[in-house]
Amino acid sequence: MDIYNLTTVTQFILIGLSDIPEVRYPLFVVFAIIYQITLVGNGTILLAIGTEKKLHTPMYYFLANLSLLDIFCPSATVPKMLQNLLTEQQSISFLGCALQLYFLVALVGTEVFLLAVMAYDRYVAICFPLHYMLIMTKAHCVQLTAGTWAAGFLNSLLHTVSTFHLAFCKSNRVNQYYCDIPPVMALSCSSTYVTEMLILVVGGILGISAFLITFISYIYIISTILKIQSVEGKHKVFSTCASHLLVVCLFYCTAIFTYIRPSSSQHSPTRDRLISMLYGVITPMLNPMIYSLKNTEVKEALRRFLCHRECLQQL
Repeated sequence: MDIYNLTTVTQFILIGLSDIPEVRYPLFVVFAIIYQITLVGNGTILLAIGTEKKLHTPMYYFLANLSLLDIFCPSATVPKMLQNLLTEQQSISFLGCALQLYFLVALVGTEVFLLAVMAYDRYVAICFPLHYMLIMTKAHCVQLTAGTWAAGFLNSLLHTVSTFHLAFCKSNRVNQYYCDIPPVMALSCSSTYVTEMLILVVGGILGISAFLITFISYIYIISTILKIQSVEGKHKVFSTCASHLLVVCLFYCTAIFTYIRPSSSQHSPTRDRLISMLYGVITPMLNPMIYSLKNTEVKEALRRFLCHRECLQQL
């Protein structure tokens, strides 16, 4: 039931993935499986990196942080979505919505910055291999990682406070299966100019800066690879950054397709909500698959970890 002008909004109604009762349970099963695959896949990557001393390097330290983000990010939205599909209770409290938006924006922002740091790491490794261990020290890696998490969460705090400082006295129906800035801001009955400017200026500067660091790093990386004479040498060097490059392309393509694609009257709200799944649910599931399939060291570590586990079970 919507809440109108003279009533203060105390809760929001999350519009589910589908209003057709017949597909609720199939959707629940599908996304429950996807979520479990995401948790198991990223958890396995974390265990492999943690137990394999050979992977205790800057590149895999950053990969471990990426796997953590890929666990936390869908965990901010998917459990509530699964509950709504199963119980048909689509309400979320005002505080719950604010917390969900805060953690989602914080985790996604942190991932944007982390991908830029990972690109910089590959740039140093490929373009300055002799100085790599001098530049990417343990202290420097910790500082870079702490900076990405701090920037992501502080940026989210700014946008969350700005969004929920607005007056909500129209409808309380959020046109999404989770609380996000655009659909929540659309419910405001006060001016959203300041909030929109903050998103454009602060979010734009940080997002574009992270993208440029990633893009420029790969320009230098590709330039260095092309200067290598042997095909085998090119393949060996490119293999060290192929997984990250594929993850970067997947992340930015799904984000652009979700938020920047042109609107059309032919797009149904249900289809738009399903498309948003690409960004928040499918990508975190695919990332560990990309690293486990494209990275030889990760595959070997996973194989040893699974073999060790089987040996322990047989004892």
